[in-house]
Amino acid sequence: MNREKIENISFEDAIRRLEEIVHLLENGESSLDASLELFEEGVALVKVCNGKLDAAEQKVTMLTLADTGEE
Repeated sequence: MNREKIENISFEDAIRRLEEIVHLLENGESSLDASLELFEEGVALVKVCNGKLDAAEQKVTMLTLADTGEE
C-alpha cells in the first residue's frame, strides 16, 4: 500500500489491514524482504491509527469541556 493511500485510510480499514499483516507475518511463508515490507506498512498504519485516536480523544475532551461550560 502506498504512502498516500495509508494517510487517507479510515481507522476501520487500517485495523483490518493490520490484522491481515499480522496473519501474513505469523504464517511465516513470506520472504524476508516481503516480511520487512509488511512490517514497514504495519508501522505506518499504527501511526495513522494512533493519530486518529489522538484526534478523537481531543475532540471528546473539547466536547466534554464545552458541555460543562469549562475551557
